[in-house]
Amino acid sequence: MSKINKVVLAYSGGLDTSAIVPWLKENYGCEVVAFVADVGQGEEELAGVEQKAIASGASACYVVDLKEEMVSDYIYPTLKTGATYEGTYLLGTSMARPIIAKAQVEIARKVGADALSHGCTGKGNDQVRFESCFSALAPDLKVIAPWREWSLSSRESLLDYLAERNIPCAASATKIYSRDANAWHISHEGGELEDPWNEPSSQVWTMTNSPEAAPDKPEYVSLLVEKGEITAVNGERYSPYQCLVKLNEIAAPHGVGRVDIVENRLVGMKSRGCYETPGGTVMMAALQAIDELILDKSCRKWKASLSEEFAHLVYDGRWFTPLKDSILAAAESFAQQATGEVVLKLYKGHVQAVQKQSINSLYSEDFATFGEDDVYDQSHAEGFIRLFSLSSRISALNKLKQQ
Repeated sequence: MSKINKVVLAYSGGLDTSAIVPWLKENYGCEVVAFVADVGQGEEELAGVEQKAIASGASACYVVDLKEEMVSDYIYPTLKTGATYEGTYLLGTSMARPIIAKAQVEIARKVGADALSHGCTGKGNDQVRFESCFSALAPDLKVIAPWREWSLSSRESLLDYLAERNIPCAASATKIYSRDANAWHISHEGGELEDPWNEPSSQVWTMTNSPEAAPDKPEYVSLLVEKGEITAVNGERYSPYQCLVKLNEIAAPHGVGRVDIVENRLVGMKSRGCYETPGGTVMMAALQAIDELILDKSCRKWKASLSEEFAHLVYDGRWFTPLKDSILAAAESFAQQATGEVVLKLYKGHVQAVQKQSINSLYSEDFATFGEDDVYDQSHAEGFIRLFSLSSRISALNKLKQQ
């Protein structure tokens, strides 16, 4: 192995990264600096994480608060594109990876490290996301991925490895699910979810009520949208992160934002995941409602193609690329008109925009009414239809001539 002096590890305090700290020291003979990204996973996950890192053998542990930046600089721009992966996944894990990778590189520069490390497995998407970002931001730093190198192959073997070294870890061999949480969402994999025939049990969901347990009375929430960004909830202005926190609090009890999908991983296999994104689902519904008012047919079609392309870009970990800049520039041009107010109805797992208005709305009741109006001459439609269907008419006339 090449000589490494100091490595910065993306550390969570969980079983994998707790074992990686001593493994790096033993196999690379290097100093290990732990880096923890606070992306809104919650106080419970972050409690005592610095002490855990030091107990595992790290020389230092940096906890960096990325919550506001993640929402304002990564989630809100993605929302402007309308991106959802394979129709339903709101990219919660995917959007967090580039900001974590960027902050990890910044810590590496700060402490003079010559390598970066992560706890991603060789089966997952995250290894590609992290390492693609590292390539774009720090191509000079070596990347160490222990799961692709070590002989440890199970939770039991990791626990034994730590026990042999008297390194404390709260994990147990009976953990059922693999979860990833941040301010935007929480994801769930493993356990009974590995069989697509199994309905998720109540143990899977941790953030939202089931629709059955949700209140029997609907709740209405008003969102102010300014240039494609949610800026106020029920008349109160908040920062982007606080808007998300507030909407999570409002929507989760109503069972909003649950998704159960079998998705195509970047590495080629299919996987089944359950996602809970309550506040984000409400935000997306509000922005789509504004788009209905302000975008004409051609613009909506073009934005749909941008949305799909951007969803794949984020999912595949290509954030720090010229393509990202290009798509966001296009989405931003649409967002300049995306200002208005939306009232959404939350009820039993569903969210529906029931009122919407915008100063840039293309909807005109004067033109759309089924009642009497003096702005639309219906006789004009005949000429339009003849021109619109001209190619079909010519084709049909040619067939008649050949009979």
